[in-house]
Amino acid sequence: MGEIRGSTQVTFPAGGTAGESRVIMSVPLDGGHGVVVEETPFHPLDPSWPDQPADTGVLGADGLETRVVDCLTGAMRGGELLVGADIPVRRGDPDWSWLVVHVVERDVPVGVTVRLAVDEERRRALSAGHTACHLMALALNEALAPRWRKEVRPDGLGHPDFDALAIASSRIVPGGSLDTYRIGTSLRKKGFTAEGLAGDLPKLAEVVEARMARWIAADAPVAIEAPGPGLTAPRRWRCALPEGTVEIPCGGTHLSRLGELGAVRVSMEPGDAGPVVRTEVS
Repeated sequence: MGEIRGSTQVTFPAGGTAGESRVIMSVPLDGGHGVVVEETPFHPLDPSWPDQPADTGVLGADGLETRVVDCLTGAMRGGELLVGADIPVRRGDPDWSWLVVHVVERDVPVGVTVRLAVDEERRRALSAGHTACHLMALALNEALAPRWRKEVRPDGLGHPDFDALAIASSRIVPGGSLDTYRIGTSLRKKGFTAEGLAGDLPKLAEVVEARMARWIAADAPVAIEAPGPGLTAPRRWRCALPEGTVEIPCGGTHLSRLGELGAVRVSMEPGDAGPVVRTEVS
């Protein structure tokens, strides 16, 4: 296997869902083939924080069409391609090339220029879920602010960043998200008061939902900002809320305005270690 230097160029941060590019690698993978191109609109699963699922869609050329059934993050050094959890280094390690690996159903010749088309309906649903997830986190931080006895790192609106300090897992689904938080000893030592929280969750969900509804009504613009087009370029979600512009590190995809969300529902219930929050876009 030949060495590839540099990272795949990606257009999904700016909302890209289609494009053309040259195939630079095609290798067998379990259950299919892994195809790497120079530039792609496909969003791959990030193994370091797998919150947003990979894009699916179609890859084709004259006389050739195959489904993209999955999309993985790959890394290469010394001619060996590793994908997903098999990558032994931190995402973005400069000694490795970072690649978007399209998992397709048939082999695709190297050197062919192919058309890439993301499933736009699914992408939009995932983008809506991810945008709503960030909005929920900001509203939750605000609602929980009175429970902090000490100063901790604030979010972009100046509230204690409970989401960043307590998040255990976040899963984006089409039209929503499922976020699980952990309230452990370290969070309590930082000054968070957890007593009575489980009983307050229904009311807390109403408060968060109402705050999100006001922000959605303001129809604030949303953008993903990055210093370059490489796959591992650090990207940030940026939203100009009425209270101020907020930035959150994010490698996913999003809607372009909050007004596109429409109505959002939030529910909360106690989990094993902290609240479990479900956000749904209707």
